Amino acid sequence: MREPLTREHLIRLMKELAHAAPRRGAYRVYFIGGGTAVYLGWRRSSVDVDLFSDQDVVFRDIQQIKERLNINIEFARPEDFVPSLDGTADRHVFIETIGAIAFYHYDPYAQLLSKVVRGFQRDLDDARKFVSSGTVEPVQFRALVAKIPDAAYARYPSLSRDGVERAVDRFLLEI
Repeated sequence: MREPLTREHLIRLMKELAHAAPRRGAYRVYFIGGGTAVYLGWRRSSVDVDLFSDQDVVFRDIQQIKERLNINIEFARPEDFVPSLDGTADRHVFIETIGAIAFYHYDPYAQLLSKVVRGFQRDLDDARKFVSSGTVEPVQFRALVAKIPDAAYARYPSLSRDGVERAVDRFLLEI
C-alpha cells in the first residue's frame, strides 16, 4: 500500500523529476487534481498525484521515483475527461523552476470543470476552494463552459452539453 501524497511528497517529487530530467532543454510538468489541492494546502493529502507534460522524456525514471517515494502517480489531464476550454494554455499557474523543469498547476478552470462534472464530494470540496481562494472567477468559468463547441462533446460519449451545463449551474448556485 502506498503512502498518502502530502505536500512534502510533492516537493520531493519535484526535486526527483528535476534531477532525472535530461540536462539539455527546458520542460514543463503540470500538477492536476489532488496534487494541486495538496500543494496549495486545501487538503492535507491525496491518494495520488496526477501529472502531465507534453514531453514524456521528463518521466523516464518515473517508476523508480514512484517506488522511492512510495506514492501513486497517474498521468492525466482534464481534457482526458471533459472538453477543453478556450485559452487553457494561457492559464496554467507557475509554481517554480527546478533544474530544467518548470512546474505549474494545470489551468484552474479546466481542473474545476473536470471536478464539477465528476461530482464526487472530494472533487466538489476542491472545486469550492478554487472559487473561494479567488483562483477561479465564477462568471468567467461559466462563460468558458458556454463557449465549448457542440462538436467537442463528440469525443466524450458519456457527456452532453446539457448535462455539463446543468452540473456547472448547480455547482455555481451552491457556492
